[in-house]
Amino acid sequence: MEYEAVIGLETHVQLKTLSKMWCGCANAFGSPPNTHVCPVCLGMPGVLPVPNEEALRLTALTGMLLNCEIPARAKFDRKNYFYPDVPKNYQITQYDMPSTLGGFVEFEFEGSLRKVPLTRAHLEEDVGKSFHFDRHSGVDFNRSGVPLLEIVSEPELSSADMTHAYLNALKDILVYGKISDCDMEKGMVRCDVNVSVRPVGQAALGAKIEIKNMNSFSGVRRALMYEIPRQIEVLKSGGQLRQETRRWDDVAGITENMRSKEEAHDYRYLPDPDLPPMAPSESWLAGVKGRVVELPLARKRRFQERYQLPAGDAQTFADDVPLGDYFAAVAAAHAHPKAVANWVINNLRAKMSESGESLEELKFPQSGIPDLVKLVEAGKISGKMAQQVFAEMYASGEAPERIVEKKGMAQVSDSGAIEAFCDQAIEANPGPVADFKAGKEAALNFLKGQVMKLSRGKANPSLAGEILKKKMS
Repeated sequence: MEYEAVIGLETHVQLKTLSKMWCGCANAFGSPPNTHVCPVCLGMPGVLPVPNEEALRLTALTGMLLNCEIPARAKFDRKNYFYPDVPKNYQITQYDMPSTLGGFVEFEFEGSLRKVPLTRAHLEEDVGKSFHFDRHSGVDFNRSGVPLLEIVSEPELSSADMTHAYLNALKDILVYGKISDCDMEKGMVRCDVNVSVRPVGQAALGAKIEIKNMNSFSGVRRALMYEIPRQIEVLKSGGQLRQETRRWDDVAGITENMRSKEEAHDYRYLPDPDLPPMAPSESWLAGVKGRVVELPLARKRRFQERYQLPAGDAQTFADDVPLGDYFAAVAAAHAHPKAVANWVINNLRAKMSESGESLEELKFPQSGIPDLVKLVEAGKISGKMAQQVFAEMYASGEAPERIVEKKGMAQVSDSGAIEAFCDQAIEANPGPVADFKAGKEAALNFLKGQVMKLSRGKANPSLAGEILKKKMS
């Protein structure tokens, strides 16, 4: 019997706000333990939460970017459980009336477009972080109360690689929209993975196994590559799978049982009595809608269609937004945007990386690269010369035409002059001439090199090749 995997994700993302969800404490990473805390985020008696409006806006904006429905009413609930890093003994979250519903994430995978539907994206608060030492443990509550968005997918992912692609696409959307920095090293994105297996063709889902608190996308992929075969082997050997929660041991490369899975009733959800339901107005939603941006996939398609770029170049300009915007501005001045893209990606980006300079610090005007490409296309300089001109243009900011004129770099395209160089090369190298006549094409490159040497690098190499071929035929 053949089996297939069914995977759903709960992705937790810290929102990009200056302060925490319910108080004015800083939402900042890397400070000494318990320095960004107050009675509210420490869960002291008698305190009242006040919602962070920017977190509410970012949640609605996420819903718009992910094609979700924004309900007319939403509310906060208390999810009751005891754990040392939850000082109130409950977490404020959203249960049956979240801020967004439905939606989908669209991404490219294995040469085709995939669309994974979402259940919801709801707003909650993060918890503190436990640290375990040799003989004692401690809790840092700096993270407690940080706005956290939980994005829940439907169980429609089918492999470890597809799950990895989904997570990267989701991260790109959130970074593009300035929802979150999504820095995984700072714990800004964490993942719970729900995975089951079933016989191919069966509609009913198998027993759901949850893998908790994954903190890297590569870890998610590795965990699934272990867990899916493990579940299949249990079933093939006649065993049974039961709903449970497991942890991923990244060093050992295995999942381990933690506990049996809790159900919703175990948390005793109830509406938070300190927070009234929310009803976003049309004007408030319109303000959020004004922050909607073009998504990475749409941007990639636009660069492919408008500028006729290959997928790799378009992806580069989708990944690096400032570089893509710069290309779009300079390509408008040239009829062949692909040639301009080559210089921006292969030369300009390399120079900026080498010098540490930004686009705003470039000395040459936006017309510089298109003008340089025009010189090459007109045959006034060779590609090798253009590299030298670009280096000078980058360093000094001078126009490429001025550099060519000042350094006497203009390429010789006069057929009469080049023909004289070709005659000299043919006369001085009878061996390579005989090799070419015998069918050895490599001999032509040697002779072309001799012409370039005789012309001090100024002969048009294409024209030189044509004349050499003609004379030797």
